[in-house]
Amino acid sequence: MKDFPNASFSPDVIEVMQQALEKAVATLPHPVSSQRVQSIAESILRSAEEGESDPRTLQTMALVELQLRSDENP
Repeated sequence: MKDFPNASFSPDVIEVMQQALEKAVATLPHPVSSQRVQSIAESILRSAEEGESDPRTLQTMALVELQLRSDENP
């Protein structure tokens, strides 16, 4: 996982990120690779670090980013 050395989140934001991760992963066809989970988690961390705190938005942004990465690497 990429480094997030200065990242610090409140318990509420951690809960929101966890919800977003779980819901994003649940939308993917099984089995879900650990690489995909890691990509989603990194996207959620980046977005939360930038101030996003809506779980649905975090989920959507992570899935869009994952799709864009998949399109770049067929």
